[in-house]
Amino acid sequence: MEKTVRMMMDLIASEACGKEIDPKEYALSDEELKDLYRLSKFHDLAHLVGNALIKKDLIRNAEIRQRFEKQVMTAVYRYERTNYELQRLCDTLNEAKIPFIPLKGSVIRNCYPEPWMRTSCDIDILVREQDIDTAAQAIGEKLGYRYESRNYHDISLKSESGVHLELHFSLKENEENIDGLLSDCWQYAFVHRAYEYSFTPEFFLFHQFAHASYHFLHGGCGVRIFLDIRILERLMPCDRAKLDGFLEKCGILKFAHEVEHLANIWFGTAEYTEISRQMERYLLSGGVYGTTGNRVAVQQAQKGGKMRYALSRIWLPYSSLKNFYPSLESKAVLLPFYEMRRWGRFLIGGKAKRGLEELKLNAGTTGEGQSQIMSMLEKLELRP
Repeated sequence: MEKTVRMMMDLIASEACGKEIDPKEYALSDEELKDLYRLSKFHDLAHLVGNALIKKDLIRNAEIRQRFEKQVMTAVYRYERTNYELQRLCDTLNEAKIPFIPLKGSVIRNCYPEPWMRTSCDIDILVREQDIDTAAQAIGEKLGYRYESRNYHDISLKSESGVHLELHFSLKENEENIDGLLSDCWQYAFVHRAYEYSFTPEFFLFHQFAHASYHFLHGGCGVRIFLDIRILERLMPCDRAKLDGFLEKCGILKFAHEVEHLANIWFGTAEYTEISRQMERYLLSGGVYGTTGNRVAVQQAQKGGKMRYALSRIWLPYSSLKNFYPSLESKAVLLPFYEMRRWGRFLIGGKAKRGLEELKLNAGTTGEGQSQIMSMLEKLELRP
């Protein structure tokens, strides 16, 4: 596994970061290539690994080569389809005179050697909360996007071609330590073109670290965010003192520094430390968006054990529940009724099976596993 990981990271770095590699070191057997394909596909990075292998003519097996070629072609197609929809969305919001900010992959892919190299499963755009309904209506009426759902920070829409749009009216992650600064995001935005805004480099990078910390605490954030940060820090100059000030204010400075270090191990020349090894094991087991098992283990460590975690999932605190039910705001006395409403939605909505599986994972987590997670969180200063 360690050899496969090292090969995957080196090949990705050669594609996205310009790292020089010796092709002689990558004369791989069919089984090694299959392992490499499985791991890279698990993290939605097989297109980068495959393109590096194909360009250097390092795949002899026709079937394996076809698998990698398909991933490359799929990545190019995904980019073309997503970029087409992004341009339509930007044009529509500009015509409607609604200020907006493209987020995440829509911006980051422009820093990659070729934009198709940075895959994403959706488009993220931020508008002001007072404009959210007008924006959603304009997108639906002019572009034919279909409404899917609404949660505490975005409206989910889907295009006729199947592209998913998260139309954000907030960047909050329901995490107290980072939500304060994320709520002030428009203070760090400037006009880029017409009604399209961009974040300052410092805030844009802060948002990547904050988003990574949220996913890290909910099962894992995958490898791609580390590649993003490695590329952004090289190609998006910023005031480091200001960025560190944002990170320190939100209690994620240590986490951010360790993310940078692991990114430099994977795609640069840095050496492993004990904490980077722990992070690597946790992240590689979780894929792009993490696993329920990882999330349960982390939440157990944060809540203080299996019983407290189980109770926290059954009875959501007021601060969390009001995000799902805005009508609960300033009506804490009605909390028990909204808890029952949530349970009913949970059972009727078909989520009971997933909830039971989560509780089984909670019961089955070993003390050793919980201890290892707790140790990692303490070193990253992510424990409350």
